[in-house]
Formats: sequence, structure tokens, C-alpha cells
Amino acid sequence: MKWLTLLSLALALVVAGLVIAEEHRDDSAPDGLRPGGTLSQSLPAPPLAGEPRDAGREVLNYPEQPPVIPHGIRDYQVDARANRCLTCHSRSEAVQAGAPMVSISHFRDRHQQVLAAVSPDRYFCTQCHVPQTDASPIVPNTFLTVDEVLGEMLRERREGGGQ
Repeated sequence: MKWLTLLSLALALVVAGLVIAEEHRDDSAPDGLRPGGTLSQSLPAPPLAGEPRDAGREVLNYPEQPPVIPHGIRDYQVDARANRCLTCHSRSEAVQAGAPMVSISHFRDRHQQVLAAVSPDRYFCTQCHVPQTDASPIVPNTFLTVDEVLGEMLRERREGGGQ
């Protein structure tokens, strides 16, 4: 009987040891935007892209595309109390500042009612607009501009016999 008890106890210890060893295994982390490492590692983030380039306004790729910001915005206050962007881009300051005025679409609420001031839905500029930088794409991109899509459609029509 003592043999059976000792054997059972030894077997229980071996199984418990295997379970604990399995729990502490450090599997490799899935590759996302930041590849490499293991589940228990905390790797540093890649460095931020270079400073915004002052290249002027860029051509938009599609209608209603939010334009990128052609200047630095570090330390700009944009919160419920103040919006630094509007010191140059508001209707009253844009001409004097030499900056483009906020789009008329920003003066409509979600029910398309025209407002006298920028809509609260469009008040936080950086939810759509970002500074243009020298950053490389993180993931492959097959985006085509409207002009490229239209040109491809015309080519297909010509090759298909004008149908």
C-alpha cells in the first residue's frame, strides 16, 4: 500500500512539474506592426519618423481626403478649451495668416445643418489630419489615386472594344 501511495505522489509531482514548465514557456510573439520578440518581452517602439517636411500643400488623392499638415504641430494645444490650429485657419484669421481656411464641410453638424462655428464633430483636427513626414509605409500599400483608377478603367474599355 505504501508503494502505491509513493508512486501516486511521485506521478502527481511529475505531472505538476510538466504543467508548470508549460506555463513558463516563452512563445514567440505574433508579428504585427512591430515584429519579433516573445510574449514576455517588451521591445522598444521604433523611432518616430523625421520632423514634418515643409513641402507646401500636397495634391489630394481622392475627393474629401483630409489634407496632411505641411508644418510641425509639436506643442500645439488642441483640446476642449483651446484649438491652436484655429488661430491661423479660422474664417476670421486665415487671410491675414496666409493659411487655408477650414473647409466649409467643418461648419456642418451630423444632420448637415450649417453652423456659425466649427462643428464639435470636426473640432479636434488631428483625428483626421496628420503632419506630413518622411515615414515609410508600415505595411505594403496598393492604393490607387482617383486619376489612376479612372485611367485604368479607360484602358480596360479601350482594350475591351469600347463596351
